[in-house]
Amino acid sequence: MMLRVPFLLSLLSVPGLSASTENLAAGAKAVQSSTYDSLGDAPNAVDGNSNTDYLQCSCSHTHFDVNPWWRVELPTVYNVTSVTITNRGDCCGDRINGAQIRIGNSLQNNGNDNKLVAVIGPLGSEVTKTYRFRATEGRYVNIFLPGENKILTLCEVEVFADEEFRPESLYLHDQTELQNLALRGTATQSSLHSSSTLAAFGLAQNAIDGNRNSHLKRGSCMQTGKESAPWWRVILHHKSMIFSVALTNRGDCCSEDLDGAEIRIGDSVKNNGKDNPLCATVSSIPAGQTEYFNCSALLEGSYVTVSLPREGTLSLCEVEVFGVPVVRCGD
Repeated sequence: MMLRVPFLLSLLSVPGLSASTENLAAGAKAVQSSTYDSLGDAPNAVDGNSNTDYLQCSCSHTHFDVNPWWRVELPTVYNVTSVTITNRGDCCGDRINGAQIRIGNSLQNNGNDNKLVAVIGPLGSEVTKTYRFRATEGRYVNIFLPGENKILTLCEVEVFADEEFRPESLYLHDQTELQNLALRGTATQSSLHSSSTLAAFGLAQNAIDGNRNSHLKRGSCMQTGKESAPWWRVILHHKSMIFSVALTNRGDCCSEDLDGAEIRIGDSVKNNGKDNPLCATVSSIPAGQTEYFNCSALLEGSYVTVSLPREGTLSLCEVEVFGVPVVRCGD
């Protein structure tokens, strides 16, 4: 059984791109929310040197800020298709977790309100990673790290505008062109809260009702009891290729309970779906907010599982899954 590839590629292609194979950010004007010291100037991240040792003067570095950011101004407006990030390698690599890549033509809020195209998850042993996405028009590329008391360090940012789309590494965020595959699917979870009152508000199906209300007692969030490795899972209507998953966190309390959650996608229910391929790991989501997580690879499956790899309580107020149903020859 083979996937009908032309159908998928026709959906993903974008006409009229300005093609460029060169790094558009090299030597361009760069600024940031603050500068830690003389070694951490913003232009260091576009100097063409990807040295990851901060003391070698080739990385940017902010102070401890609320919502720190870094921005590069491209020579003109491009249809940007990918951004390559080189993280700090000598220490502190986890500081970048949860940073957002935003692209557009506005300087409102220092450019941090421009279109969200990708979220940087834990890089592990990697220091350099490329994020590909649907062509996005803009002159400004921002790296924005939401949260309090955060440091943003970048050792190189490369920006490209080309016509090469590789579905296996696509980072799709234009969910307006894709249906929410989870809506009114079938959901289950590892447990219910021990309090009968709270249990009535925390049913698994609440997380796919199309309502992002983030207060548990308003009946639109799921919640497990406190346990080892709690999980929630949705069965999609059809086996699908999935590009991104959006999670809405609780807003009434306990927003930190979701930190470290894993999103997994596949066709197995072994270990309650927690052995399926990893799409993304949640660094943190602000209270009541919705964050989009691009899968680290193009994943196919019928089950989407969100789980905590530790003891805790899992609560989600909406889970949205974006992709396309798998179309087989003869279907």
